[in-house]
Amino acid sequence: MPASKAAPKPRADLTARAFTERLLALQDDEELRKIQRYFKSGEGEYGHGDTFIGVRMGSIFALAREFAELPPKELEKMLDSDIHEVRVGALSVMAKQYPLKTTTDARRKELYDLYLRRHDRINNWDLVDLAAWHVVGPWLVDKPRAVLHKLAKSKNMWERRTAVLATFSFIRRGEFDDTLRIVTVVLKDKEDLIHKAAGWALRVVGDKDRAVLEAFLDAHAAQMPRAMLSNAIEKFAPADKARYRAM
Repeated sequence: MPASKAAPKPRADLTARAFTERLLALQDDEELRKIQRYFKSGEGEYGHGDTFIGVRMGSIFALAREFAELPPKELEKMLDSDIHEVRVGALSVMAKQYPLKTTTDARRKELYDLYLRRHDRINNWDLVDLAAWHVVGPWLVDKPRAVLHKLAKSKNMWERRTAVLATFSFIRRGEFDDTLRIVTVVLKDKEDLIHKAAGWALRVVGDKDRAVLEAFLDAHAAQMPRAMLSNAIEKFAPADKARYRAM
């Protein structure tokens, strides 16, 4: 009988250090100026204290594709970085690695666990958006979702945003209950970034089932923050928009 093939060795360059070195080589001062205008990093703003170096998001995503098989221990090292773009890279790799045919369920569980365990390092809207619906939501589609309802009540706004955006995986399957319950929890949220995420989720519910969205709006539009309502009714006809805004 032919000898069995040995398992392939992990690539030696699949390390947090190698990714970071490649990333630093892409630094651009003009991009840094753009990023500093785009993210609210001033005193008292949500991004205060974060360190940006100036790398285009498209360049980070391309690099993440090259490093799509980075092991979780290396991804955690990247999450520990003070450099925002390195953490962007970590979350982007997680999102690209999760759906790969070569990714085992055990590895997907590791990625899900890593995201939740190190949520302290997922501390900006772009970081949440990169992996909440590509890792957290997909893992929970056939599992209990109590963790999201707990996150929706968190004092941490980024955990609340994760709770909302992870439900996109359920919406795509025509399952709306978790989204509507979580949006109800954050109706009185003080953060505009939560209002926008919730409105976005509601709009996608409406794309799948307009009647479900209208029933929710009939019950809650009068209490919804403006940004949440505006995002939810973005695709409505002018007359329908006016009706819900007048409630």
